Amino acid sequence: MPPPTTARIDEARADQLRAANINPRTGLATDYLNHFNEAVMLLEMVPDMPECAEDFLTWTPLSYAEHFWASNFKARDLAIEAYECADPKVRANFDNLTATMTSILTAVGNAMREAQQDKTRATLAEQATAWVKPLVALAGGVINGNTEGDIEAVMSN
Repeated sequence: MPPPTTARIDEARADQLRAANINPRTGLATDYLNHFNEAVMLLEMVPDMPECAEDFLTWTPLSYAEHFWASNFKARDLAIEAYECADPKVRANFDNLTATMTSILTAVGNAMREAQQDKTRATLAEQATAWVKPLVALAGGVINGNTEGDIEAVMSN
């Protein structure tokens, strides 16, 4: 029996990544965005339910690998490995977006801790949501292999 060809190995790897919900072109998994979507969901509730600010304040920034280490994602080792092997330009773009989201959410958390009034917390939550939601969409685009032109189109809307 002849040894497997590189094409068969590459296709088998792509199938393995797809089965684990990891984009084989980018090596990234949308599951990581759940970390940010959770924070956004809590922020969206703050204006109507001020007590949710306390729930948001328990949100802790996690790196891509930390998120998967702490998760029940069944292919977490594969997700971390694929991320580490991702194209450096794609990963840098993705990491810049997630670092920006983390920075915004951390700053808003700090400001909410200092805020004395529910109205102030609600305003902070609304502003943070307006900033972070488009960034989550952009990060999803990077994960799904959208081009830079696709990202610019999202930002212009």
